[in-house]
Amino acid sequence: MISLEFLMASAIGLLIATGVYLILRARTFPVVLGLAMIGYAVNLFLFAMGRIQMSAPAILTEANDVTDPLPQALVLTAIVIGFATTAFIVQLALRSRYESGNDHVDSKEELSTYDPREDEP
Repeated sequence: MISLEFLMASAIGLLIATGVYLILRARTFPVVLGLAMIGYAVNLFLFAMGRIQMSAPAILTEANDVTDPLPQALVLTAIVIGFATTAFIVQLALRSRYESGNDHVDSKEELSTYDPREDEP
């Protein structure tokens, strides 16, 4: 049977790999999606560091099995910050599209077809 740790690590690795692939694209929308996926992977990583236990109280009680509430608070804060950052990046991408007329990250529509051998006498 597959353990929960292996499943969580695989999900985090898949999100990171997909995010890096999308960031390396030349268009702005895949870059925004890639950044969001990496943010989701970081949130899952922080959440997994809390050693989630079923039916365990918070640290404030005197029980044997307790759950640390700090990673859950960090993830909740990271979700809000990630949403605001994504909205800001989308706004920047829309402004860049408006200013440059295309949605390439480097503002170039095509690769230049310059051949340095053509300048030789």
